[in-house]
Amino acid sequence: MSQKNHGFSTHAIHTGQEVDEVYGAVVPPLHLSTTYAPDGIGNLRNGYDYGRAGNPTRTALQEQLAALEDGAHAFSFGSGLAAEDAVIRGLMRPGQRIVMGNDAYGGSYRLISRIHGDWGIANTPLDLSDLDRVAAELDASDATLLWVETPSNPLMAVTDIAALATIAHDNGALLVVDNTFATPYLQRPLELGADVVVHSTTKYIGGHSDVVGGAVVLGEGAEELAEKVAFQQFAVGAVSGPLDAYLTTRGLKTLGVRMDRHCENAQKIAEYFADHSAVEKVLYPGLPDHAGHDLAKRQMSGFGGMVSIQLAGGEPAARKVAEGTQLFILAESLGGIESLMNYPHEMTHASVRGTELAVPENLLRLSVGIEDAEDLIDDVERALGAV
Repeated sequence: MSQKNHGFSTHAIHTGQEVDEVYGAVVPPLHLSTTYAPDGIGNLRNGYDYGRAGNPTRTALQEQLAALEDGAHAFSFGSGLAAEDAVIRGLMRPGQRIVMGNDAYGGSYRLISRIHGDWGIANTPLDLSDLDRVAAELDASDATLLWVETPSNPLMAVTDIAALATIAHDNGALLVVDNTFATPYLQRPLELGADVVVHSTTKYIGGHSDVVGGAVVLGEGAEELAEKVAFQQFAVGAVSGPLDAYLTTRGLKTLGVRMDRHCENAQKIAEYFADHSAVEKVLYPGLPDHAGHDLAKRQMSGFGGMVSIQLAGGEPAARKVAEGTQLFILAESLGGIESLMNYPHEMTHASVRGTELAVPENLLRLSVGIEDAEDLIDDVERALGAV
C-alpha cells in the first residue's frame, strides 16, 4: 500500500506493512534469516539472496521511510553516522569539500573532519543564516555538498532549506538535510528542494530508546544518487539488522501521535522557563522571540520536542541541574518517550570543544518526553531551586 493521497499516519501504519500472505498476520513477520534459497542458480526468490544485500523486514522499513519523507528511495543503516558516512563516501571524492553549519552535531563534525578529513574531504563550517556568505563560499570553492541540520543540535537554529537548496543548485552542489530533530512528521526537506535527507532513526523515528539506526532518503529523479548510496549500503554493509529494522518500524507507526505530545510539552516547558530568574535564555523555535520562529512556522508544521536552556549561574549551575533532576534522566541521545537531560559541552558535543562549533558551557539540552508536562516542569524547577 503506497497511495500518495493517504495521510502521514496512514502511511506510517500501512506502507510496507501488507498482511502476511501465508498466515494472514496483521503485523509482518520478523525475518531473521541471513540467507535465502533461490529458485535455481541465478533465479532469486523475490530478489533476496543474502542478508547484507537485502532483508524483507529492512525492505518494509525502507518503504515506510520513503513514503513518510515523500521520497522515492530509502536506505536503512546500523546508525545515523553510518547513514551519513554512506552519503559522503557515495557522493564525494578526495579533494572535494563539504560546507556545513557551524553548530552541527558533534558526531557529524567528528565524522566529517577526522574520518573523511584524513581521506581528503575538506570542510568549511559557516553560519548558514548568512545566505550571501554561503553563496560566496560555494561559488569560490570545490564544495560538493552543503550540509544542513535544522533545527540544529543543540543550539536550535532554524535554517532556510528552500533558500539553501537554490544556492546549492546554482553552484553545482547538493543539499543534504539532517532531519532528525524535526522528523518527517514536522518537516519535509525534499519538498523544499533538498537532494538528500539523513536521519538518526535512533531518535524520534524509533522513539523508545531501544534501537540504534540511521536512514538516507532521496526523491524522485535521484536514481543515480540512489544507486551510489545503495552500493555503499551493500558493499560496506553497515546495514540495520532485522530486529533493529522491526523495532524501528514499530516505533515509526506511532510517530505522529508521539510528536504531537512532544511538541505540546516542549512548548509548555519553553514558555514556563523563558522568564525564569535562573535561566539566561531558552532556545526553542516555538517562542516568538526565537530568531527562526517565523521561518519555522513556514517550513515546519510544529516546533519539535527539543528545548535548550542556558543557565544564569553558568557552568556550575548547568552541571548541578543536569545531575539534579529525577524525571529528566541524565543521558546521551534524544527523541524517546521518556525525557532526557544532556550536558552537551561534555557529552554529545565533547568532540567539538575548542573549535568554532563548541557549545556554551552553561547550556543544557532537554529532550522533552511525553510524560505530563506539569510533572516535567516541577522536576526542572526543583533542580533549579537547589542551585
